[in-house]
Amino acid sequence: MDKVVKSEDEWKKMLTDLEYQVTREKGTERPFTGELYHNTDKGIYTCKCCGAELFKSDEKYDAGCGWPSFWDAIDKSKITEKKDYSFGMIRIEVMCARCDAHLGHVFDDGPKPSGIRYCINSVSLNFKKESK
Repeated sequence: MDKVVKSEDEWKKMLTDLEYQVTREKGTERPFTGELYHNTDKGIYTCKCCGAELFKSDEKYDAGCGWPSFWDAIDKSKITEKKDYSFGMIRIEVMCARCDAHLGHVFDDGPKPSGIRYCINSVSLNFKKESK
């Protein structure tokens, strides 16, 4: 997988202010506001910044937390995880391995079979609907 590297100006030109704040500055969209939060269509969730395929709709579930939640990733090599000490908490940040976009966080309170909850900002993702 080729790494995607762009200058801050290039990212700012291709992303909205909110997309830039979340993906490049490690922000968070407000809960229950993302356009993909209620999405129930079949397909693939991709990185907003580089298009890497990250999550399948089959692994999406409603965790009630306000952000799209997934119990698994398509391929764990497509994401990176790093300890996040912001806001006086210790969490595990999830980023796109291809372009280092901040996606959200991962928690160990998800459903079976993985027990994992990838809590992902809707604004960090695009959705490719499955063709019929």
